[in-house]
Amino acid sequence: MTDKIVVLSTCETEADARRIAAHLVERRLAACVNIVPGVMSVYRWKGAIESASEWMLVIKSRRDLVASIEAEFATVHPYEVPELVVLPVVDGGRAYLAWLEGALAESG
Repeated sequence: MTDKIVVLSTCETEADARRIAAHLVERRLAACVNIVPGVMSVYRWKGAIESASEWMLVIKSRRDLVASIEAEFATVHPYEVPELVVLPVVDGGRAYLAWLEGALAESG
């Protein structure tokens, strides 16, 4: 098991997805964010079943940064209750995991 994680979230628009991705990478809370268009979500909201086309964010980060990511979502994500699902990275390529760690490290 590594200390690396993948965080899943969704946004309504491409502009929101790009803004949030850049925000997280600039602050070194994410090493990389993939933006996947065309995700169809079906969910219950305020007593009704809703559906929406969304943009998925696949955020690569580290477990100790989850609280900071959640705090940033409270300020930059437009949803009242943004999705924030954290999945552990059990293992991965050594070179990729080392790059990920370097991208999350504080700049010298």
